[in-house]
Amino acid sequence: MYVVIAGAGAVGRSIGKELVEVGHHVMLLERSPKNFAPESVEEADWVLGDACEVATLEESGLLGCDVVIAATGDDKVNLVISLLAKTEFSVRRVVARVNDPDNEWLFDDSWGVDVAVSTPRMLAAMVEEAVGVEDLVRLMTFRRGQANLVEITLPPGSALAGRSAGDLPLPSNTALVAVLRGDTVITPRGDETLSHGDELLFLANDEAEDTIRQMVKNPDGK
Repeated sequence: MYVVIAGAGAVGRSIGKELVEVGHHVMLLERSPKNFAPESVEEADWVLGDACEVATLEESGLLGCDVVIAATGDDKVNLVISLLAKTEFSVRRVVARVNDPDNEWLFDDSWGVDVAVSTPRMLAAMVEEAVGVEDLVRLMTFRRGQANLVEITLPPGSALAGRSAGDLPLPSNTALVAVLRGDTVITPRGDETLSHGDELLFLANDEAEDTIRQMVKNPDGK
């Protein structure tokens, strides 16, 4: 897979290293000479230029790439890059970094964004998970489908423990995609029995989240 990363600061370089290590072809695009450091990710291709300019994006090979990641520290720049990638180069998948939570509502398909990754939201979600908050945690939002990846842990005494995954009273537009049990990731087949402490990962829209909370606390609606 050919991935173009716009923004080669600490975040962009880290993403590039991870993708290179698993065998992807990576291009890092950076406009600041001080961040232009090809030796930091030697296996990647590098371009020094402004990703908000169409000519620079052409030079970076966006017409042939599979994914664009707008990873700069400026939300305005990330939106412009996303829009150009989608409208001018028809990139199949555009991922954009959200730096300011107040701007998160802008990062949708009207700006060419398929997946918005909010660093503050992800950090908050990890803190909630780490301190054991017994509530639904939104991990990621997929804007094109208006779906969220959410997690909730079965608390002690949950009536869902002992039930099979196929027996869950899921709301519409909702799917149970994985069960995390200790160090094990379980594909939730219909006969998989749930246990206290299981972390359930769902894809769901906004309207379904309250129903998921209620389902975990009181699955029979009584």
